[in-house]
Amino acid sequence: MATEKSAVFIIFGGSGDLAHRKLYPALYRLFKAGMLKDHFAVIGTARRPWSNEYFRQTVVTSLEDFDDDKRMMENFAMHFFYQSHDVNDSDHYIALKQLASKLDDRFETGRNRVYYMAIAPRFFGTVAAHIKSEDLKTDGYNRLVIEKPFGRDLKSACDLNDALSKAFTEKEIYRIDHYLGKKMVKEIPNLRQNNPKFDEILNNKYVSNVQVTLGESLGVEDRGGYYETAGALRDMVQNHIMQILGVVAMDEPEVMNAESIHEIKGGLFANLKDLTPEQVSKKFVRGQYDTDKIGKLNPYRKEDKVEEDSNIETFVAGKIEFNNERWADVPFYVRSGKRMPKKSSRIDIVFNEKVEAFGIRPNTIVTLFIEPEDGSSILINGIDYREVKQDLIKYPEDPDIFKGAREAYESLFIDILAGDKANFTLWEELKSTWKYIDVIREQWDAEDPQFPNYLSDTMGPDTADTLLEKDGNSWIWN
Repeated sequence: MATEKSAVFIIFGGSGDLAHRKLYPALYRLFKAGMLKDHFAVIGTARRPWSNEYFRQTVVTSLEDFDDDKRMMENFAMHFFYQSHDVNDSDHYIALKQLASKLDDRFETGRNRVYYMAIAPRFFGTVAAHIKSEDLKTDGYNRLVIEKPFGRDLKSACDLNDALSKAFTEKEIYRIDHYLGKKMVKEIPNLRQNNPKFDEILNNKYVSNVQVTLGESLGVEDRGGYYETAGALRDMVQNHIMQILGVVAMDEPEVMNAESIHEIKGGLFANLKDLTPEQVSKKFVRGQYDTDKIGKLNPYRKEDKVEEDSNIETFVAGKIEFNNERWADVPFYVRSGKRMPKKSSRIDIVFNEKVEAFGIRPNTIVTLFIEPEDGSSILINGIDYREVKQDLIKYPEDPDIFKGAREAYESLFIDILAGDKANFTLWEELKSTWKYIDVIREQWDAEDPQFPNYLSDTMGPDTADTLLEKDGNSWIWN
């Protein structure tokens, strides 16, 4: 039985898509599991003039694809309250403080607060400043949750962090990267810890290269306006891919806790091999999708809210290296693109011939699937690892290590309520990754790419293959 948690959740942007599509279903799963029961409340805030009753109806509707227990959904929704809110209006924060205080008493929440920013990033600093000036923080815990993007470059990220830090300490800020909540990504540290042989060969003596692919079959859909300001480099590489690299490449901490994990990850990102503007074209390529072979799908430049001559990339591939003892001279090839043949997020670890000293076949490939495979899986040379005879990865006690695994946002909410920051991004890590990404972005912004340069439903531009061929390597998934 799950241990019950107590808190008032204040969801800024509570009427929006993220809240209804991800946050409320995640909280509902915790309610069904007993982690949230009697001592919690959710305040949704947004500009729309909704009543409590209408808000609750929208919450129940958002859950209908996940459950058919109408009574339980309605009981859950009775913990929800709505306040129309203008993020710039001090009076609205005073009213919000009064409502939260009443709910503290009614639901006996221990005066614990989770402030969730499900709003545009440009409002993060404004909301945080009002939380401080209108004295919303309590003598319980106060945890501020923000979604990416965490800035557009190093300077804006610094400005955002400075604004948040005036109201919340680094310990209180939870920067969500939902890939860190995905089943396989969360399991990698345990997989390494429980398989000493596997962890022992994760270094430059035995690894030829590591490949991370986050492939999407869809185009930008209704996110054209956002993508025009972000692009694949900022949207996928700076956060999701970098954080996956951190989990795969970090040394094993002496103690498996948040403080130790972040100390090691921070050191890893600080050792990203410097990238000069002259090296960008040699180590990174970009692309933008065209229509497909039969002309059925829109090219990116014909999508809604996209400029007709847009130079924003929808595909990135690159070669990332680290200047540390463990990974010196090992290329980490990364790529992410829209309109690829299918949705697949995966990590391919390619071992060299020296691994034979461990009784393992030369050139063995270990593939860790992040999504969309249900429950995720591990392949060795394309075969389910549970059927592989060589002793590279040991069988877990439960043959399905992902049985009953939680959805990413549900998992991250559990961590927030527990005060566990192991699966969130710290500021020092962000500084290092933004510094690296800025070199690429600034160089690309000074150039005029020949877009579009890859057909929809393909693996991206040919230059992505050439990037690896120059090193005598090739993509495992092609």
